[in-house]
Amino acid sequence: MSGLLEASLAFPTVLFTFLLVVVVGYWLFVVLGAVGTDVLDADADVDTGSGGVGGALGAVGLGGVPVTVVLSLLIAVAWFVSLVGTVLIDSLSTSSPLMIALALVVLVAAVIIAWGVTGAIVMGVRKLLPAERQRRGTDFVGQTCVIRTGRVDREFGQAEISGGDGSWSLIEVRTIGDEQLSAGSTALVFDYDSTARVYRVTPFDSALDPGRSA
Repeated sequence: MSGLLEASLAFPTVLFTFLLVVVVGYWLFVVLGAVGTDVLDADADVDTGSGGVGGALGAVGLGGVPVTVVLSLLIAVAWFVSLVGTVLIDSLSTSSPLMIALALVVLVAAVIIAWGVTGAIVMGVRKLLPAERQRRGTDFVGQTCVIRTGRVDREFGQAEISGGDGSWSLIEVRTIGDEQLSAGSTALVFDYDSTARVYRVTPFDSALDPGRSA
């Protein structure tokens, strides 16, 4: 165990170890409902899906899935490859300059291999996902959704909504005023804020559903 810890804190693995700690912490917050799964997609254009980190990843063939998932895969794979490389380097008896050179080779190899493995996984996931038509920001207005984060208020929240064709989407939602919603509750999407790129929701009473049978 001590050997694994030493390798994790040695160059170049230590670079990815720090990032891996951030990734693990982030997913823990996601599980607790403190943050959403697409916080890094917020700067992408809703109509084109381009821009921001997502646009950059899409340009290198890693688009089509949430940015946080892609980055998590990249970091995890790079960390593992660099860890293996660091252990192999440590097993060699060589001069310090050569050790540094080999460490730099491991760093580059880890990034390249991580990109290749993540690209293959992303490609496989895209093939499994149903083709999704291009949506406008107002497409979901008037529909009901199910809250998926621990809370929804005027500053934070995500919900799951049906696309009408059997597909489901995870959207950024916000309430107005002091309204709050909890996970699992149903809300009505009544507006789309094109500036903030979020949907405005309010608690939904099924008794007010015009399609509900008497």
